[in-house]
Amino acid sequence: MPSPQKTIVHQDQTVVPPTRRDEVASAGSELIGGPLGRFAWVGGSWFTPVRVIALVTIGMFALGMVQKLPCYNWAWFRGASSQYTHACYSDIPHLFLGRGFADGLTPYLDRLSGDMEYLEYPVLTGLFMQVAAWLTAPFDGDLQYREQMYWLVNAGMLLVCAVVIAVCVTRTQRNRPWDGLMVALAPAFALTATINWDLLAVALTAAAMLMWSRGRALLFGVLIGLATAAKLYPLLLLGPVLVLCWRAGKWRAFGASLLGAAAAWLVTNVPVMLLAPEGWKKFYTFSEERQVDFGSFWLIITQRTGQELDVDLVNDFAKVLMALVCVGIAALTLTAPRRPRFGQLAFLVVAAFILVNKVYSPQYVLWLIPLAALARPRWRDFLIWQGCEIGYFLGIWMYLAYTTSGDKHQGLPTEGYQLAIAVHLLGTLYLCAVIIRDILMPERDVVRQDGSDDPAGGVLDRAPDVFVLGREVRPGSRSGTAPAVEGPRVEWGTEPMSSC
Repeated sequence: MPSPQKTIVHQDQTVVPPTRRDEVASAGSELIGGPLGRFAWVGGSWFTPVRVIALVTIGMFALGMVQKLPCYNWAWFRGASSQYTHACYSDIPHLFLGRGFADGLTPYLDRLSGDMEYLEYPVLTGLFMQVAAWLTAPFDGDLQYREQMYWLVNAGMLLVCAVVIAVCVTRTQRNRPWDGLMVALAPAFALTATINWDLLAVALTAAAMLMWSRGRALLFGVLIGLATAAKLYPLLLLGPVLVLCWRAGKWRAFGASLLGAAAAWLVTNVPVMLLAPEGWKKFYTFSEERQVDFGSFWLIITQRTGQELDVDLVNDFAKVLMALVCVGIAALTLTAPRRPRFGQLAFLVVAAFILVNKVYSPQYVLWLIPLAALARPRWRDFLIWQGCEIGYFLGIWMYLAYTTSGDKHQGLPTEGYQLAIAVHLLGTLYLCAVIIRDILMPERDVVRQDGSDDPAGGVLDRAPDVFVLGREVRPGSRSGTAPAVEGPRVEWGTEPMSSC
C-alpha cells in the first residue's frame, strides 16, 4: 500500500512533496536520506526549492561543460571525426570564425564570404552572439585560443539562461516547486546546453510562462515577442492562449498578450529590418530553403527511398500537417471534459512543431524540457522520454562519425541512425500520448490530484467556462476541480519548504 500523501500548507497554498506522490522521486531520494519523514522539520532552512534547484542546475551545467572537454582541448580543431566520436560537438566555436565574429564583422550588416552571405539567426540571438564576441575581444592569442574563449564566454552567458529557466519553472506552479528539478537534472539539458544558443529563447519563454501564471498577460506577451525574436518556436504558445481564453471568455487577456508580443517583436526587429533588410531576412529565407536534414522523419523517407524530396513540397506538407495538428489540439481544448492546463497545450503544440519539422537538431530538446516539467511532472514518463533523447544525442554523433571516418566506417551506419530518429520520435509521441490522456481523463493528471485547477494558468486558473464545443455551458459553471487529496497536513512557518 502506498504511504499516505503529505501536504504542506504555506501562505495560502498547498505544497505536496514529490517523494509522497511519485514512486521514482521517492526511490531517488534515498541518495539524500530518503523521502520526507512524518516528523521532518521543513521550515527555517536556507535551502529553499528555488536555491536548491538553482544550485543543482549550475552543477549539472558544469558537468555538461566537462563532457565537452575533449573538444575544447583539441577535437574541435583537429578534423571533423573526433568531435563526433567524443559526442562533444558545438556550433559555437565553429561559427565564431564561420560567421565573421573572429574578423570583427557586424551581423546582418556585413556580408560573409562563402555561400551563407549573412548570419542565419534571428536578431536577438545575433545580438547575444555579438555581445559574446565583444566580451571575447580582450583575449589575445591565436585563433584556437580565441575560439576557446568565445565558447567559454558563451557558456557563462548560457549558464545564466539555464538558471533562469530552472527558477522560472520552479516558481510557475507555486504548489509544485520541486518539479523544477526535472529541468535541473535532465541529462539531455546538460548534454545539449552549449551546442547552440537556444537557451536564450528557452529562458525568455520560461519567464513568459511565469508571468502568465501570475496573471500578467501583457508582460507575458512582451516576453513571448522577445523570445520569438531569438527563435521562432515561442510564437506557437499564443495558440494555446487563444483557445484557452476562448473557452474561458478571457479575451482581454489574450488581446494584451497579442499586443505585447507584436510590440516586442517589432521593436527588436524593425531597426535591423530597416538598416540591413537583406541580412535580416536571411533567417527566414534560410529556413524555407533548407533541405531535409538530420533528425526528421522526412530524412528517413529520403534515405529509405534514395530520392531527394523537393524542399518546397516538404515545406507545404509540413505546414499542412502542423495546421491539422493545431486544429486537433484546438478541438481537444474546446471539447475536453475539463479545460486543459496551459502547460499541457504548450508542450503539445511545440512537440507537434518538432515532429513535423524537416530538421531536428539535438539541442531542440531544450525547447521541450521546461514544458514537459509543467505538462507531465511524473518522473517515470520524463525519464523514459529523456532516455530516448539521449539515444538520439548519441546516435547523431555516431552517425556523423561514420560519415566522416572515410574507409574506416567507424560509428553508426545509416540504418542505425534511422533507428535513433525513430526512438526520438516515439519518445516524444509517448509523452504527447500521456498528456492527451490526462486531458481526456483529468483525474489522471498528477497536477490536479490535490484539488488544483491550473496553477500555471494565471487568469484561467479556476475561471468558469463560457464556451465548450458540443455542449451548453450554464452561466457561472467552472472548468471543474478535482477533489482535494486526503492526507495529513503539516502547518509550518514563514520559510518555504526546504526538503524534498
